[in-house]
Amino acid sequence: MCSSRQRGLSLIETVIFIVVLGIGIAGLAVLYNQLTLASVDPLVRKQAVAIASSLMEEIQLRPFTFCDPDDAAVFTANNTGDCDPAKIENMGAETFSPPGAETRSAVPSFDNVNDYNGLSMVGSIQDITNAPISGLTGYSADVQIVAAGGDFPAAIAPDEALRITVTVDGPPGTGVRVVLQGYRLRYAPNSP
Repeated sequence: MCSSRQRGLSLIETVIFIVVLGIGIAGLAVLYNQLTLASVDPLVRKQAVAIASSLMEEIQLRPFTFCDPDDAAVFTANNTGDCDPAKIENMGAETFSPPGAETRSAVPSFDNVNDYNGLSMVGSIQDITNAPISGLTGYSADVQIVAAGGDFPAAIAPDEALRITVTVDGPPGTGVRVVLQGYRLRYAPNSP
């Protein structure tokens, strides 16, 4: 036999249930939206890392000699005093060739690590021939090279090491920035 006092859900309990359920669904929708927006980020980040590492490798493969590779004494110099005074490979802006005449692609081209100091690609990444790489519009890259002898033990003279910093920014609005640092030591000063 049934009791005459059976209880069901009241209107207030039903309304509270619907409100709580609505808040939960709204929270899931916001979370899903954030995940969807962030799903492009790994691709952009991977591309930025690939650009930075490629540029870093290109720079580190260049010679770091006492003399500029255009100097006749480049293969025999034992220190910067053996170079033509106008073609000593010191850190900082070059004072020869004339300054700023060397580029990545044209002749005379970048022929040593220091030439890359200040290289900037804005809005598009270019290959070694200075042609824009399709699909990489919106990316930017900057290179900074500084003397880094103080980063190492005293056995390495301050002018015998360079710290290379490559910074790559993803397309506007992505907020992706990759900073890659590497070193180049003057371990073979006579092999350009």
